[in-house]
Amino acid sequence: MFSGISPFQLLIVLVIVLAIFGTKRLRSLGSDLGSAVKGFRSAVDDAEKGSTEQISSQSEDADFDNTPVEEPSKNKKD
Repeated sequence: MFSGISPFQLLIVLVIVLAIFGTKRLRSLGSDLGSAVKGFRSAVDDAEKGSTEQISSQSEDADFDNTPVEEPSKNKKD
């Protein structure tokens, strides 16, 4: 992926990024990114737990005793 980029070129890019954004902004960006990844992982874990619970609740038989009866359409033209 980075086969054409030397470590010296990466160092130059890092210095330019530090000059543009500053260390405080990069530090806050890193912490924001870390909390976003942590929130994403917890959401994925919650979704996996929810799907497991949903699968176990779907294994029960359906109750068709309380299904609504369809009424004939009054707008039907014959």
